[in-house]
Amino acid sequence: MSFRFNLEGIYTPVVTPLRSDGSFDLDGLSDIVEHLVAAGVHGLISGGSTGENYTQTVEERIGLARFTHGILKGRLPLVVGTGSMRTPDSIALASAAREMGADAILLGTPPYAVPTERENALNALAIDRAADLPIILYNYPGRMGVHMGEEFLDRVGRSRNFIGIKESSGDINRVHLLARDYPHIQMSCGMDDQALEFFAWGARSWICAGSNFLPKEHVYLYETCVLEGNFEKGRQIMKAMMPLMHVLEQGGKFIQCVKHGTESVGLRTGGMRPPLKSLNKDDKRELEQVIRVLKSTIADIKAGK
Repeated sequence: MSFRFNLEGIYTPVVTPLRSDGSFDLDGLSDIVEHLVAAGVHGLISGGSTGENYTQTVEERIGLARFTHGILKGRLPLVVGTGSMRTPDSIALASAAREMGADAILLGTPPYAVPTERENALNALAIDRAADLPIILYNYPGRMGVHMGEEFLDRVGRSRNFIGIKESSGDINRVHLLARDYPHIQMSCGMDDQALEFFAWGARSWICAGSNFLPKEHVYLYETCVLEGNFEKGRQIMKAMMPLMHVLEQGGKFIQCVKHGTESVGLRTGGMRPPLKSLNKDDKRELEQVIRVLKSTIADIKAGK
């Protein structure tokens, strides 16, 4: 690694632009990466669920990560997602991340299997051995079926590589638990509508898909709360962002909304790989209106209005 990895700031799980035949639009991906670098985000994640990793082969995911790493040229940290149903696939992704010079990996619970905490910890430690990189855990029981509970955290804590956790449970008590009992594991916001609460409890990073198309606004909330400690202004910014959170989460159209939001700011993303379909016209109009109002309101806050 060219620098010591630090999980701080806005980390964007990058969408995967597609051509009409479902193949990757690498020129479009390059444009998105350059857009995010110029906008001031603090790191990128390749191969997350926002990148539609569940529709891709291991080889495709490795290829996308290598391409992204090559475009970045060390300007920002690159985190490679290793989430998979099969442990050998996660190990292959982790090994490739190490070989390509990625800065860290993102590691979730294998979905559907519903492992015990011991099984989940042994799986994570096996992937750790393959990568020997900083690891950001990903706790998302709504998709994975189980929590990364205290037994899990105690077991994986035996390795110093587990440096952070993206907490996406939605349970505010988890934020309290992590802040109080696991301060050595950096807590990162993974529940967008709770960003303010995460920052108040000491989180210094936010892994947020909406930063694909509103990077400066997400960075502004981070800077206001974490760097300035101005939670009064932070509440104003968060209030302006809440309608977006509601649109993104409604009706199971999260990734579709993120891809259209990215299109709406002039970047190519294409459609979705099956089984998902793109938004209909009404949903697109609603999202575009929410984005317009959000940008205008936050611009007013910046101007002191």
